[in-house]
Amino acid sequence: MKKRIIRIAAASLVFAAAFFMGEGAGILRLILFVAAYIAAGYDVLYKAARNISHGQVFDENFLMTIATVGAFFVGEYPEGAAVMLFYQVGEIFQDYAVERSRRSISALTELRPEYVNLKTDEGIKRCDPCDVTVGDVMVIMPGERVPLDGEVTEGAGALDTSALTGEAVPREVHKGSEILSGCVNLGGAITARVTKEYYDSTAARILELVEEAVEKKAHHERFITRFSRVYTPAVVTGALILAILPPLIIPGHPFSEWIYRALLFLVVSCPCALVISVPLGFFCGIGGASRQGVLVKGGNYLEALARADTFAFDKTGTLTKGSFEVKEIHEAALSSDEILRLSAHGECFSNHPAAVSIKAAYGGKIDESLVSDMKELSGMGVSACVAGTRVILGNFALMEKHGITPERAVGRGTAVYVAADGEYAGYILLADEIKPGAAETVAALKRAGARLTVMLTGDVCASAEETAAAAGIDRVYAELLPEDKVRLVEQLKAAEEKGRVVYAGDGINDAPVLACADVGVAMGALGSDAAIEAADIVIMDDNPLRILDAVRTARRTMGIVKGNVAFSLIVKGAVLILGALGLANMWEAVFADVGVAVIAILNSMRALNVGR
Repeated sequence: MKKRIIRIAAASLVFAAAFFMGEGAGILRLILFVAAYIAAGYDVLYKAARNISHGQVFDENFLMTIATVGAFFVGEYPEGAAVMLFYQVGEIFQDYAVERSRRSISALTELRPEYVNLKTDEGIKRCDPCDVTVGDVMVIMPGERVPLDGEVTEGAGALDTSALTGEAVPREVHKGSEILSGCVNLGGAITARVTKEYYDSTAARILELVEEAVEKKAHHERFITRFSRVYTPAVVTGALILAILPPLIIPGHPFSEWIYRALLFLVVSCPCALVISVPLGFFCGIGGASRQGVLVKGGNYLEALARADTFAFDKTGTLTKGSFEVKEIHEAALSSDEILRLSAHGECFSNHPAAVSIKAAYGGKIDESLVSDMKELSGMGVSACVAGTRVILGNFALMEKHGITPERAVGRGTAVYVAADGEYAGYILLADEIKPGAAETVAALKRAGARLTVMLTGDVCASAEETAAAAGIDRVYAELLPEDKVRLVEQLKAAEEKGRVVYAGDGINDAPVLACADVGVAMGALGSDAAIEAADIVIMDDNPLRILDAVRTARRTMGIVKGNVAFSLIVKGAVLILGALGLANMWEAVFADVGVAVIAILNSMRALNVGR
C-alpha cells in the first residue's frame, strides 16, 4: 500500500507539472502526461492485456484502458492521464476500506493459539495445541491468551473476554470456573484441565464461522456479479454505436467529436462504484457486527435479518438465565429425598441447566458407578438405570410416551416429572429467572417494526406464560418437541409475504428449528455445538440485546448498500445523457466514475461503526 501511494503521488506531481506547462510546451508536455499515465496505470494496462489473453475481455480494466488510451488518441492528454490517476486513487480508497473491515473480522484470527503450556511430570512444556487431549493440564501465564477450553483447577483472576463477547468488563474466574479459548489472562498464572480438543474449542469454531462468512454472498452481491457480466459488453457495444452511427447519419459531425463522446460514455459506464461498494458494504456490515460480539456467517443473512418482522425465541437459556433452582419437590410414590437422589444420579452425566440445578440441590456425593444405560432424549428428558432402578426424568410428554400418567404440576416454574420402574414417583419444580435485557430486547424489536414475537418452548404452559408475560412476548407455544418447533416455524414462514422469520435458541433441541428459520440465531457462549453449527448468526455473550444490535446492523447495512446502488445509477445516468448530448466533458465523466466510487466506498465504511 505504501509503495502504491508513493507511485500515485509521484505520478500526480508529474501530471501537475505537465498540466501547468500549458499547450506551448509541445512534445515535452505530452511526454510528461504519458509518463504520469504509465506510472499511475501500468498495472491496469497489464491486467487488461492479461485478461484479454485469457479470454476475459469485458471487465473494468478493459473499460479504463480503452477509455484512457482513446482519450490520448483524440488529443485529450490531460483527461486521459487524469482518469487513470483518479481511478487509482479510488482503488486505494477501496483497498483501505477492505483492509479496515478485514481487520475487524480477521482480528478474530488472533484467537488461534500458537502453543500450549502443558504441565507434565518434567515441568512446563510448550507444545502444539493440536497435540493436546482432553484431561491434559495447561498453564496460562499472565498476559497470555487461553489456548483451549478448560476448567480452572488452580489459581484465580480475571479474563478479558472482549474478543469473544465484545464485552469490555473482565470476567472473574476461580477454581471450577469454565474458561474459553481466545480469552486473555489479566491476572496471575492459572492452571486448568483441558475439556475440549483444539478443533472443538471455542476459538476454532469461531474461526471456522468467520471463514464460512466470506463464502456466502447476499442477493445484492450475486445480482451485481451477474449484472457486470452483461453490463460491460452492452456498454462497449453502446459506445461503438455512439462513435460510428451519428457521424454517418448526421451531416457535418466529425468522427473525432463522437469518438470523444463515446470515450466519455465508457468512462462514465465503468461499474466500479457498484462492483466495489455493494460487496464491500456487506463485508463492512459483518465486520461491524463482529465488533459487538455478533458473528454473521454471510451477507445473505444480513439481508434476510434486515427484512425480518417475526421473531421467535426459545425460553431456557435464551430469554431466561437457564440457571434453575429447585423450588419444591412434590411427592407421590416416593419421598422427597428419594426423588432427589434418583434424579441427581439419573442426571449425573447431563449438562442441561435443569440437571445441573438438581445435582446442586442434592448436594451429596453422586456415585457414577451406580448409573448405567443413560440416554438423553432431545427435547424430552433422560432415562437411566440407577442401582437397578429404571429412572425416567423429563416433561409430561416423556411420561405419556412411556405409558405413565402423572398429575399436572401445580405452581409456576419448570416441572421435571420422575418415574421409577414404570411408576410415577413425583415431580421437581424448578424456577428460572428472566435474563436482564430480555424484555428490553422484545420491546425494542416491536418499536423497530416487529410484527409478531413468539415463544417456542418445551417447558410447561404455566412457566412459559409467566416468562412470556415478563418479556412482553405476543404468543406462547409450550410443551413442544423439536419437530413441533420446526412445524410452527414453517407455519410462521408460510404466513409471511415479504418478511422473514428469525428464531433464537441455544440447545441441542433447537438445532433443527435454527436451520429451518430464515435466520437462525444461536446464543453462543452457553449454546450447544449443534445449535451454533446450525445457526446463521451467533451471539457470543448470550445477551439478548445483541439480537437487537444485529438487526440494527443488518438494516443499516442494507440502507447503505441500497443508497450506494441508487446514488451510482442516478449520477451515472445523468452524466451519460449529458455526455451523449455533448454537454459533459471528461472531468464530469471522471467524477461520475471515480468520484462516485470513492463516495460509495466511504459510505460503505459507515457500516463498520454501528452502536446500540
